[in-house]
Order: sequence, then C-alpha cells, then structure tokens
Amino acid sequence: QVQLVESGGGSVQAGGSLRLSCPVSGYTIRTTCMAWFRQAPGKERQGVAVIYAGYGRTYYADSLEGRFTISRDNAENTLYLQMNSLKPEDTAMYYCAADGVHGTYCAGGLSQENYNVWGQGTQVTVSS
Repeated sequence: QVQLVESGGGSVQAGGSLRLSCPVSGYTIRTTCMAWFRQAPGKERQGVAVIYAGYGRTYYADSLEGRFTISRDNAENTLYLQMNSLKPEDTAMYYCAADGVHGTYCAGGLSQENYNVWGQGTQVTVSS
C-alpha cells in the first residue's frame, strides 16, 4: 500500500522560505511521476510541480518556476518542494501525489486525474 505523508508546512512572512517533505512508503518514487498540488480556500486544487520517473525531468506551473523547486531523494524515497520568496497568494494546503498505477509510463503533468495516491496535506500560510 502506497502512503504519502507531507510535512514542513507552517506560517511565514512574505519573502520567506519553506521546504516541504513527502516521504513515501510502499513504492519507489523514482519509478513513477510524483507531483505537488495546492488548494487555497474557496479555490480549485492547482498543480504546482511534477517530477517524472527515471532521470527526474521537472515541470512547473506558470509563475512558480524560479521560486519553487521540486526534487526527490531516491535513497530516502522522499519528495521535496523548496519554496522561496513566498507570497501571501501562496497560502494554501499543499499535497503530494503519486501515480501508483502506470510506473515509468506515467503521464505526469499537472492534472489531478493523472495521480491516484494523495497525502493528507500540509498547510502553508504566508503573511504580508
């Protein structure tokens, strides 16, 4: 059974940084697509970044590349999201997600329907 448990959220002031972690059990993360999503109150869940299987090509939502960096530690089987220069509009619940079905043939991208395993989320609050 694949399990994802996010941590690292918190409250920071604008301009600050946070690093989210998502250790994964039950699956080897380098063999599938992993992604971060976020959902602000009253808004739809939004894709943030994805890291693909194998070599780990990455892709980001527009406007987030340059401030956010997705990475993984294959030895620790953990997904990360480094967030710098945080803005109040980055306030949201952040979720990690995995494609636990297609392995290296995962579609990836930033569409929710491409991921079937989700963590419980970690809250990020950025104050001005």
